[in-house]
Formats: sequence, C-alpha cells, structure tokens
Amino acid sequence: MRVHLAWELPEDKRRGLKTRVRRITYELAPIGPASRRATAKGGGAVREFLYGEDGAPVLVTGDQLDADSGTITRVYPWAPDRPSPWTCYLTDAEWELDDLTHADLVHDLPLHKATFRVRSDGEVLDRLDLRCDFIPVVHITNSIPNSGEHWGKPTIATVLQGLDELSATDTDSSGASATTGSPIIGLSGARLPIDRATGQPLPVKVRAGTVWQLNDNGSMDVLDTSAQLAELRARVDHLIDRVAANSRLTAAGLGTLDPTALPSGYALQLALGPLDSLVASMRLARNHKYAVLLRMVQRLHQAGHAEGWPAGESVPARLMWGPHTPTDRAAVLDEVAKRVGAEVLSVETGVRMLQDAGYPIEDVQLEIERIQERSFEKAATLADATGDNTAVRAYLRLPAAGPEIPHVPGRQAE
Repeated sequence: MRVHLAWELPEDKRRGLKTRVRRITYELAPIGPASRRATAKGGGAVREFLYGEDGAPVLVTGDQLDADSGTITRVYPWAPDRPSPWTCYLTDAEWELDDLTHADLVHDLPLHKATFRVRSDGEVLDRLDLRCDFIPVVHITNSIPNSGEHWGKPTIATVLQGLDELSATDTDSSGASATTGSPIIGLSGARLPIDRATGQPLPVKVRAGTVWQLNDNGSMDVLDTSAQLAELRARVDHLIDRVAANSRLTAAGLGTLDPTALPSGYALQLALGPLDSLVASMRLARNHKYAVLLRMVQRLHQAGHAEGWPAGESVPARLMWGPHTPTDRAAVLDEVAKRVGAEVLSVETGVRMLQDAGYPIEDVQLEIERIQERSFEKAATLADATGDNTAVRAYLRLPAAGPEIPHVPGRQAE
C-alpha cells in the first residue's frame, strides 16, 4: 500500500544547502476531499483538504459521496463499470540530515521537519492526488526471487570475488611490467660517480648507451621478472574465463573467444548455450512485470486524457523479444523461401521466422495480406495474358482439379 524511494543529497555550499535526505512516497489510500495549496506555521508550503461550512467534504469533479458510509468513490477510465474508493497520493519531501536521529527510519520520518517540494505549476507535492487507483511503480527483478525473498539476485553477484581478484591481478601485472621494462640491476666492482659534498655514490639510472667501468672482478646482475609478468598475464586470462563461465555470459558472449577455435556455426551455438539459458531466465523474470508496466502506461495516458486514449478496459500488451545474438538473416531467408515453396511450412510461420530473424516486419498478418495481394495481382496479369487456367492454378498453388476460372480481362484479381 506504500512505496518509499529515498536517497541522500550531498551538501551544496554554494547554494547554502546542508546534507539532506529526499524521499518520494506513493501511497494507496481512501479518496479524500479536494485540496489546495496552503502555508504551514513555519512558512513552508503544504496541502490542505477542503470542507464546506457544514463540515461536508468538498469533492473533486466526478467523485461521489456515499452519505451512509461517508466513502468517496470515483470512476476511472479503465474501469467504467466499477467505482473505486481508492486513489494514489504522491509526497515528495526533503529533510536535513542534522534534524534526523538514529531512531528515525525511512518509513516514519517526522513530517513536521519536512520541506515539501513544489511542482513547476505551483502544486505542492504533499499527498497530491494522482487520480489513479494503483501505485505507478513497477519493480523489475533481474532473476526470479527465491521463496520469501523479494529483490532477486543480480548477475554480477556470482562473480564479485572473481572481479576483485581480476582487479588485484591487474595491479600486480602493472608492477611487474615496470620492473621488467626498467629492471633492477646489481653492480659490484664498478666505479660510480661520487657526490663531492657528501662523499656518497650518486644514484645510478639505466639509460640507453650507459657504460659502467668495472674492476677485474666486477660483475653485473639483472633481476628478471618477465616470467612473473607472463604468469600474471596468464592468470588474467584465466580469471576472465572463470568470470565468463560463472556468470553464464560465456567467452563467446563477451567476444573474447578466438573465432578460429570454432569449427562450425553449430559449435558456436553450443558455446552460446549458457548465455541463451541466462537470457531466457531473465526474460522469464521480466515477462509478467513488463505486462504490468505496459498496462500502467496505458492507464496513465487514460488518466491524463491523452489524445487517442479513450476510456475502457486496458488492452493486453506484451513485449516480443528479438534475437540477442547475431543471426544469419540470409540463411533464414533462404530456408523460409525453400520450406514455404515446398509447402512444408505455412506462410504465417515463414513470415514469423523472418520477423524473429530481425527483418522489419511490424504485423505478421498484414505482411501476409500484402504478399497474397501481390500474388493475386500477378496471377490476374498472367490470366489476362495467357488465358491458361492451368498456369494460373500452378502459380497460385491451387489444386489442378476444380471449378473453371472464367477469363474476364481486368477482373481476374477479384
């Protein structure tokens, strides 16, 4: 019956604003009287409900008051035959963080310390009647929640440890590459320059063309970290593969798979199997929520009397998903042409396959009607030109035996 969306707003010294907490609240509650903007004792803007001199509530146009129960009902455009006693109220307010204590939870912040926001048209967002009997918030989970759990699980949660290790390995690789590119050198028996002020050897840097003069027993040792660098790079590749596998994105889905390692397209399809399963489960989790979302959008347009949105029951709507991986459109088109031509597939199935492959087909039935209309036009032209019923029947894939097709020039399409 109530949804809170709350977050912290940082301090803005230029505008003289302290750290604040903003909370937007949607609440389903019984329909109340009409309201207007008013001013609180502290000077802030609030909203007050209106009552007549006899104490009766002032109603919004279209609302009805039941004198016996005192309930106010309203007929919404999406339910013209079902009066509803409920509406959704919007409250958008801010609190200074210094005015709150540890005992103040997001559900029960003190309203007498709140500063309500004002809309551009002057409406105070303090229990503003949205004139809809639902909360206009749809929570879409990334996965199907477990029993007793609400929020679902993000895809990245299963590989957080792997991502941390990948970041640490990259840091180590950076350090190892520094010592590999500029190695640490140990000299013995070398004549190094001396600082005349302190008498200590000056720091030596390795540069191209640097020459050191060594004594007879002098030597130079170089710390080689190239093996460690190669191992760290191999570990990075290993971690990326593990992250791809555990998240079910797969190396093929991330684009890190070597194309030459796949002998055929069927092998690529098998490599993308875990990703297909992941996408299918995520779409299943969203299937019902998107239907609710589309219904909510329709009703918001009806509530706002948007042009082209008449009153009446909401139209069922759902999303049709396209392919999430690249498809060989030419191969699909060739298969549809052969199967439909051989009458193994219906035209409806063939057009739907083309739509799923990504061809710009908005309406399957309309596309079929266009195809059939052009086929009959060509058949009419053929009949007018030849007058051969057998050729026309063969072109339209009609049975050879049947009623005679009359030859009427210009009328064969009918």
